[in-house]
Amino acid sequence: MKRIAVFCGSSNGASDVYIQGAAKLGEELAKREIALVYGGASVGVMGAVADSVLAHGGRAIGIIPAFLEKREISHKGLTELIVVDSMHERKAKMAELADGFIALPGGPGTLEEFFEAFTWAQLGLHRKPCGLLNIHRYYDPLVELFNHMAREQFLQEQYRSMALVDTEPAGLLDQFSAYEPPSVKTYT
Repeated sequence: MKRIAVFCGSSNGASDVYIQGAAKLGEELAKREIALVYGGASVGVMGAVADSVLAHGGRAIGIIPAFLEKREISHKGLTELIVVDSMHERKAKMAELADGFIALPGGPGTLEEFFEAFTWAQLGLHRKPCGLLNIHRYYDPLVELFNHMAREQFLQEQYRSMALVDTEPAGLLDQFSAYEPPSVKTYT
């Protein structure tokens, strides 16, 4: 794996544990020589993961829409900052560059980005791993929702297992290394 897209919040969250967890992921990415592809901001969880990657000698590639460049305070110290025209272009560029997708704690935008990548994997549009870094058990309710979807037969188990989850960056990245995508979804 050469590059991983990380979806995450531009806020710090209610606890320092989210910033600390983002920093641990950044350190682990740099240690494994995996470049970060992310939303390009210098603030919140986004800024923390990028700062950590860079502080540990890694590469950080930010992709930010022009209308958010000033609002989210684009990171000026990145390896590369790509300014695009829209949120759709941002997600498409992140998907193009990344070999996998991780969601750190964040809000609706983070979930929307993660679910799009996850859905694309389910439909066979890519064969890249998708994971949740479950810092401070943030994603426990979402994991339970995935389980509920499977129990209620709106998500086949083979696709439920595509949502990789770990509380530690090293464990999640190890799962990414071992990931084997399921067969492409069909309706027959």
